Amino acid sequence: MLAGAREIFLALGFSAATTDMIQQAAGVSKSTVYSHYPNKEALFTAMVEAECEYALQTVRNLKFSDKDLESILEESARAYLDIVLSPESLALYRVVVAEAPRFPELARRFYVAGPGAMNGMVAELLDRATSKEELDFSSVGRDAAAALFVNMVRGEAQMQSLTHPNSRPSAAQRDRWVREAVASFLLAFRKFKTRVRR
Repeated sequence: MLAGAREIFLALGFSAATTDMIQQAAGVSKSTVYSHYPNKEALFTAMVEAECEYALQTVRNLKFSDKDLESILEESARAYLDIVLSPESLALYRVVVAEAPRFPELARRFYVAGPGAMNGMVAELLDRATSKEELDFSSVGRDAAAALFVNMVRGEAQMQSLTHPNSRPSAAQRDRWVREAVASFLLAFRKFKTRVRR
């Protein structure tokens, strides 16, 4: 059912989609849909949360055991950009933002399951770096620093992709966005050891 809902909602948006369309796409009866989801809003909410969880699992599966801080941040940023710049994620973002004034709770749940969850994952990565005394977040706090990093990675890349729907950024362009975000973040928060004068 969620696969059918995904197909219809991402293609048509929330308002134009009907439960009849979704049940046909899913190949199930209308009574089956309603036995799991009481209305279209509940089905849309479930689809949004499932999409966010599936997408962010990619980032959770990254392994960083022996890598330096810069490599860890770059790899995380690349994985996240691959998610948010995918046609499916861009379509989901458009639908959620379009419906946010009518369904503010749904928009909030999207934020918590998607961007908010990514902020939390980055905060955990930053904890490791602060335990090694590589970073200093005393000016803003760890959580704010994590959100700043995620927004630097996503901001320009997502905006260009949303406003230029027929143009996909190249791998080189995505890599440049990643390097710029990581370099700016480290410039702001990395601890530089001062040399002792003799």
